[in-house]
Amino acid sequence: MKKLINSLAFILVILSACNVSKNIETPKPALPDHFRNAATAKDTSSIADLEWKKFFTDPVLQKLIDSAIVKNYDIQIAVKNIEASQLLFKQVKWNYVPEASLNVTASTTRPSDNSVTGLSLSQYNIGKNHIEDYSANLAVSWEADIWGKIHNQSKSALAAYLQTVEAKRAIQTNIVAGVSQGYYNLLMLDAQLDIAKKNVRLNDSTLRIVRLQYEAGQVTLLAVQQTEAQRMAAAQLIPGFEQNITIQENALRILTGELPGNIDRNTILDQVPVPGDLATGVPSNLVSRRPDVKSSELALITANADVGINKAEMYPALRITASGGVNSFKASNWFNIPASLFGVVAGSVVQPLLDHKLLKTKYEVAKVEREKTVLQFRQSVLNAVGEVSDELVKIEKLKAQQNIATNRVNTLQHATANANLLFKNGIANYLEVITAQSNVLQGELELASIKRDELSAVSELYRSLGGGWK
Repeated sequence: MKKLINSLAFILVILSACNVSKNIETPKPALPDHFRNAATAKDTSSIADLEWKKFFTDPVLQKLIDSAIVKNYDIQIAVKNIEASQLLFKQVKWNYVPEASLNVTASTTRPSDNSVTGLSLSQYNIGKNHIEDYSANLAVSWEADIWGKIHNQSKSALAAYLQTVEAKRAIQTNIVAGVSQGYYNLLMLDAQLDIAKKNVRLNDSTLRIVRLQYEAGQVTLLAVQQTEAQRMAAAQLIPGFEQNITIQENALRILTGELPGNIDRNTILDQVPVPGDLATGVPSNLVSRRPDVKSSELALITANADVGINKAEMYPALRITASGGVNSFKASNWFNIPASLFGVVAGSVVQPLLDHKLLKTKYEVAKVEREKTVLQFRQSVLNAVGEVSDELVKIEKLKAQQNIATNRVNTLQHATANANLLFKNGIANYLEVITAQSNVLQGELELASIKRDELSAVSELYRSLGGGWK
């Protein structure tokens, strides 16, 4: 027994000195010093470091986001994935513990009289033509983790668990951005509905004057028809905006885990400020801040662990087994201590032979998968940097568009007021009035849309930088 244990210990020491799998470091993707269209600054702080409640300060929007984080079904499913992954990670730790089983058996065998066993029974005159066997034993089996297979299984399980955590964070960042963008879209629709109603009222006033002029014979019926058509064009927008408002409210309610319904709000689009200081930090921080990029990095750890696991399968496995208990061919002597005691200790080294080609193929495939994961990680970083740069240029150009659109609307509003005044005094004709009213309607609608786009771009910048999960 002592010689066997010493021999197995010697083999264990020799084999453990071999390292069949080498961990690869996370590749460092090429990153710029600063984002394109971002102000170059040495400050590494970013708006993504802010908690979402400090970034989105509107009370109604905060309430919507808070409800979505708690009740959204995608978030709840992600939490369940985390719980399942955590259980699997805890289970892998038990792979280091020897397997133990308790076996209790009782059997009787009637051998052939012409068999060796039957002849032996008659020779020894035990008075029976059958053999009874009663056994109770505890069996223990343990496989030495020589090649790091169990260690790599633990690393893979931990990475999988952390990936589920990052997946939840990624879902939350998308939900925070989605709720805020939906809310801004709702405020834009409110503003556009008010614009359309205001324009209808303006057209009503013009139409009354044109009808009076028609009755006085100053204009033709064509003037009345064109003015009325202009009014109907503005009125036609109202049910469309009301429809879109209801649909947007329903979408926001569903996103927040609620049944479709009305959303109370006491803010108008013009009152929502666009943040002036949008610090982006440095691109290198995206790797640790963005959940999807972090998940890609963890996928590389899993892929590397799979390479180690598959390579370990190609090498000999050292197994040690032991069993002990009581055994007797008579039930009356079954637990006769110490006469019925027995014990067995065995060690084995198992080397796969015929399936070596299959294991080698799995190992090569695992290496290819690891290389693919490296490429996916680099791609995720590249996409993240691109998304930030895209949102920065959107914000920059939308600000320029808003300035121009604001000046244009101011000009059109003055032009409309002047046209109405001239028309009432008989200096301008109805065509000039309805043209001015049509232009101001489109200009105000476009201005509201640009303001919504700018706020949405700010929200998307916050998400693309990795903000929203804190």
